[in-house]
Amino acid sequence: MAYDEFALAFFQRASSRERILEAVSSLTGAPIEFGPIGAGPGRIAKVTAHGVVRDPVVERVSDTEPLRFVLSIPVDLRFVVRLTGTVHRFRADVRADLRLTAHAAAPLRVVVEIDPPSRSDVTVALRAEGVASSVLQLVSGMESEVQRFVARYIRQEIQKPHIAAARDVDLGPMIDAAEL
Repeated sequence: MAYDEFALAFFQRASSRERILEAVSSLTGAPIEFGPIGAGPGRIAKVTAHGVVRDPVVERVSDTEPLRFVLSIPVDLRFVVRLTGTVHRFRADVRADLRLTAHAAAPLRVVVEIDPPSRSDVTVALRAEGVASSVLQLVSGMESEVQRFVARYIRQEIQKPHIAAARDVDLGPMIDAAEL
């Protein structure tokens, strides 16, 4: 086996779908809470949300250099919109699809880059609770606002130091610790 073939096989094993899924499995069950935040024209509406992350799914989309994956993160989200003395309740099934790229780095590291998500990377299935909430959903373009907010939230989260550290894995100590 040539060195380049060995290196690709080694890198594919080190950056497997299962390893990436294991690295993000701690997200499952994680709460998401925000608000109240102003929304709409003049920030007249106040939005509060509570949610929980469901089991992420990882799919490898490229087996050659660079290795690429899509990480799908489902979220069950409930939120309340307070608008001029009325309360509107909604449930949303949200899925954020993140594109990951695994790169080799010196001296012997795997670095996983996450493309910052845009609104188009977020899918929202919104359900209003009640007639008034259904009307608000129809006239407000709320799905688009939820997509925009979730994409911005994820962009901020992936920049946090502990997330950046988890995306940079030094394989040297693992190899040194292995017994031959």
